[in-house]
Amino acid sequence: MEKQQIPNGTLVLVMGILSIVGCCCYGIPGLIFGIVAIVLAGKATKIYKVAPETYSGFGNVKAGKIMGIIGAILSVLMVAYILWFISFFGMEALENPELMQERMQELMGPQ
Repeated sequence: MEKQQIPNGTLVLVMGILSIVGCCCYGIPGLIFGIVAIVLAGKATKIYKVAPETYSGFGNVKAGKIMGIIGAILSVLMVAYILWFISFFGMEALENPELMQERMQELMGPQ
């Protein structure tokens, strides 16, 4: 009997990759893709454990799940950093470059 590809194996891998790339886009897309990759990997793992001899491509599921976890963690860190940055400098400083420069000078202290 020929082995068939595990359902959503490639999709989990793609979502894991997109979660790492998406963490650079303010973190939100990476977090979404990471969660989707983790959930789909869990479902694919359950299917694989029932009958491992009938499926191939489980390596894609494992790699995608690992990348999804890494992407989700990096995305959470990115969102936390952006929230800290906005709370520290304020939204008006992000919109006004001169005000941002003043606040950066204040942060550096007297020289």
